Amino acid sequence: MTITHSLKILPQYFAAVVEGRKTFEIRKNDRGFHEGDLIVLREWNGNEFTGQAVSKQITYITDFEQKPGFVVMGIK
Repeated sequence: MTITHSLKILPQYFAAVVEGRKTFEIRKNDRGFHEGDLIVLREWNGNEFTGQAVSKQITYITDFEQKPGFVVMGIK
């Protein structure tokens, strides 16, 4: 079953995702992320949402060399 996760993202990282330069997310795995899930990255300026958002699919997950409880997710 595919789950959609809505996540905050700061403007500089949001722009890099939209431009295609950032193809990964490093997050605490407190939501049980799985390959195939969707993430909706909602731009957050530190005080409020800007109204900008982008949807990406998780293509790969690893916790190799990460802090405990954190994962790196490949997204496209």
